[in-house]
Amino acid sequence: MDIILFEPEIPPNTGNIARLSAGLGVRLNLVGPLGFSIADKDLKRAGLDYWPFVDLRVWPDWKSFRAAWEGGRIIATSARSGEHFCRYVAEEGDGLLFGPETRGLPDELTDAADRVYVVPLRPGVRSINLSTTVGFFMGIAMSRLRADEASRA
Repeated sequence: MDIILFEPEIPPNTGNIARLSAGLGVRLNLVGPLGFSIADKDLKRAGLDYWPFVDLRVWPDWKSFRAAWEGGRIIATSARSGEHFCRYVAEEGDGLLFGPETRGLPDELTDAADRVYVVPLRPGVRSINLSTTVGFFMGIAMSRLRADEASRA
């Protein structure tokens, strides 16, 4: 399972997601152009001392990432439309794709994804924090995948 952040813009969000990635043992892909430097102090601060545990890959652009992708399905997220996020059934090898905080994923990426999921929000609420959204999806994914692992043990 991979977390894929397409053109992330806010360093503390990416740092929090890196920390989650380290804790769960999930690869984090940052697809540029990035809205910050990897050396950004806010990024490092949010990731605390977990950076050595992050399996981090940085890609200059989407084309480079897709050319190298060896995983399974690309599961896109959207603030606008898609299946309810609680219906997501994780599979080993999934790449969970999240868009930039201010714009979300462009249509060409959601259109090309294997599935698209949405976290429905109350009217008038535009979106929730990116790292919270990643946490929702990783919670669902890990509960299924780790439960399957536990049942085989």
